Amino acid sequence: MTEAAQADALHIAERPVVLFDFDGTLADTSPAILRTARAVLERRGYDVDALDLTSLIGPPLYDGFMDLIGVELDEAIAITNEYRALFDAEVRPEDYPPLPGIPELLRGLVARGTRIAVATSRLESMAIRMITSLDLPPFEAMVGRLEPGRDTKADCIRAALDQLGASCDEAVMVGDRKHDTLGAHACGIPCVAVYTGTAKPGEHERAGADVICHGVAELATVFGVRLV
Repeated sequence: MTEAAQADALHIAERPVVLFDFDGTLADTSPAILRTARAVLERRGYDVDALDLTSLIGPPLYDGFMDLIGVELDEAIAITNEYRALFDAEVRPEDYPPLPGIPELLRGLVARGTRIAVATSRLESMAIRMITSLDLPPFEAMVGRLEPGRDTKADCIRAALDQLGASCDEAVMVGDRKHDTLGAHACGIPCVAVYTGTAKPGEHERAGADVICHGVAELATVFGVRLV
C-alpha cells in the first residue's frame, strides 16, 4: 500500500485533532541542541567527536545523555541541568526557526477547522516559551515533560488529548523520531512520521510509523493542505 493510500485508509486528513512534536518537526532546533550539548560535554571532559550527538534529539534529555555516554541517572541529571541553564542563557528564537512550510501547513489546518496542539518530550515550561516566541498559529494545548509526573512521550500525548477533551480515534500524531511513533501507538493513535534531517534512514520504517513523509511538502499533501 502506498503512503497516500495508507493515509486515506486511516482517514488522516479527516481527523479533527493533529498533535505535533516540536523539535525537528515544527522547528529546526537541531543546531542549537547540538551546539549546547557539545559545549556542556566538552566542559566535562567527554570526547565529543566520538559521540553521535544527534541521538539527543527526540528522547527526554536524561534518557538521551544516559544512552549517549553510558552514565547513571544522577550524572545525567547533572548534565541535563547544566545543559538547560546554558540553553536558556544563550539560545534565542532566531536559533530555532520554523521548518520551511510549517507555518503555512498549520495555517491551512486551522483555517479548515482542524484543532492543533503540541506534544513534546521537551520540558514543558521551556517548550511553551520557545513555541510562543515563534510566528505560528496558536495551539490549543502545548504539553511537554513534567518532572516529576509526566515522563514519557506517551504521557505527553495522553495529557494533550486530555487537555483538548479529545479521544484517541479523533487524533493523529506528527513527529520526526521513532519516539513519536512509539508514544502514539502506546496511546492507540496513528503517527505520521516525517524525515526532516534528524532521523536516520529507515528509523520510521523500523518503528512502524503508519505514514512516512519525506519533508513538509509531502506532509501537507497527506493532510490535504496546499502550501501557499
